[in-house]
Amino acid sequence: MTDASVLPGRPRDGVRTGPATARAVNVLAPNASAMTLDGTNTWILSEPGSGLAVVVDPGPLDEGHLRAVVDTAERAGRRIALTLLTHGHPDHAEGAARFAELTGTRVRALDPALRLGDEGLAAGDVITVGGLELRVVPTPGHTADSLCFHLPADRAVLTGDTVLGRGTTVVAHPDGRLGDYLDSLRRLRSLTVDDGVHTVLPGHGPVLEDAQGAVEFYLAHRAHRLAQVETAVEDGYRTPSEIVAHVYADVDRSLWPAAELSVRAQLDYLEEHGLIPRRSEDI
Repeated sequence: MTDASVLPGRPRDGVRTGPATARAVNVLAPNASAMTLDGTNTWILSEPGSGLAVVVDPGPLDEGHLRAVVDTAERAGRRIALTLLTHGHPDHAEGAARFAELTGTRVRALDPALRLGDEGLAAGDVITVGGLELRVVPTPGHTADSLCFHLPADRAVLTGDTVLGRGTTVVAHPDGRLGDYLDSLRRLRSLTVDDGVHTVLPGHGPVLEDAQGAVEFYLAHRAHRLAQVETAVEDGYRTPSEIVAHVYADVDRSLWPAAELSVRAQLDYLEEHGLIPRRSEDI
């Protein structure tokens, strides 16, 4: 067994429903898969002693899960007052409309198509509910609409799919862009350096105790993969599928379709920065 203390980000042992910090409780959705790891982490956030709570990412349209989130809040004596989305992928957002029906809440998101109510989310927004304070951090790259939420009182950041609790995330080309993603990782790194953030509350996988270490690992991993893709192109590998088979040969084949999205994003990045020749339309 690998010692978690030596893994990137120092993950906690296991993923489970229950408290993660003084203000964050996880309710794990029953949608485990190769892409969602143990399932989607639905976060209930509240200030200690408050009767109000915020939910981040209700998760899939699973009635049992959505009701479990409501029940968990109510057992703690809290009413859910607001629903937030880190991004629009179905494993995070598909259940949001039904969850809004169950709770009578608004749904705030960056993408207007995902909102229920008049208010969206934007960079620099500060959300306050029952004494709880959350700061909106724009982190495009995984998707164009990806956001993180900084929870200053717990020195934590909720990262959605931008940083996972285990492994690395996909840059979901063409909506996701690698240049944006690298900028977003640097923005998160500044939170760890300048704002004292040390805990990552991810959308999937275990809580990470070393936020800076996790972000540094992600940046190094992306640089390594980018160099591998550039070398593969120089060596004559032409199509994204050929590059995936060469560069990601040690990765489970079930993840190759997702890896191809990242490779396409990497190729766009290399092309835009003049590091590989312009490709023809058929690649």
